Amino acid sequence: MHYFVLLLGPEAAEEPDAATQAAIMAEYQKFYTKAGAAIRAGDALLPSVTGVRITGDGDHPVVTEGPFAEGAEVAGGYFVIEAEDLDEALSLAADIPACRSGAVEVWPMVGWSPPTQDVGRDWLALLLEPPEKACPPDTEEWNSGVCEHAQFAEVAGDHILAGAPLQLPSTATTVRVRDGQVTLTDGPFAEGAEVANGFYLLRTTDRDQAVKLASMIPASTVELRQLAGVGGR
Repeated sequence: MHYFVLLLGPEAAEEPDAATQAAIMAEYQKFYTKAGAAIRAGDALLPSVTGVRITGDGDHPVVTEGPFAEGAEVAGGYFVIEAEDLDEALSLAADIPACRSGAVEVWPMVGWSPPTQDVGRDWLALLLEPPEKACPPDTEEWNSGVCEHAQFAEVAGDHILAGAPLQLPSTATTVRVRDGQVTLTDGPFAEGAEVANGFYLLRTTDRDQAVKLASMIPASTVELRQLAGVGGR
């Protein structure tokens, strides 16, 4: 089973100094060493000020430049992990350093086709929907959405490196670690107007092209964030 793991936490007001960055990288290297066999994809995200949120349809998109909510918990990275079951996935997620200052959301995925080439400073398009619009797989509404995404895939072509829909919000689990104690909470990190519904990894020649492609994705909102290029897969 594959799981999408979204790292959430407070965003630093300014870039950490070299020593702090080195310490953070060392912590994540420990995680990669321990969980590397289960990691199928993953990377840090560049600061939200470099990203955009896109609403509306492809003909009349509304593009909002980041940052999106000053002081709020924001996405700082992601992983795709493979595990036997949810318990194993949560155990792996609890070792991610982001759990100690923020939280991670663990979502069961509906299928996974990994990238066929190394992923660098490409783009994560996170699809967001109001919770009431989420629908289970193999329903009429779900199948209608699959057709819309197939049409997007025809247009985007090789710009799509990978992607997957996510299971219902009720299947998500939020993981936090405080003073060495792991806390698991059913559902996404925070109840809000929108929750994750799926994602794409996109490769484009520049930011403008990434925004144009993301505006064509059939979703209520798309949060487009550039990868830091440190994951290597």
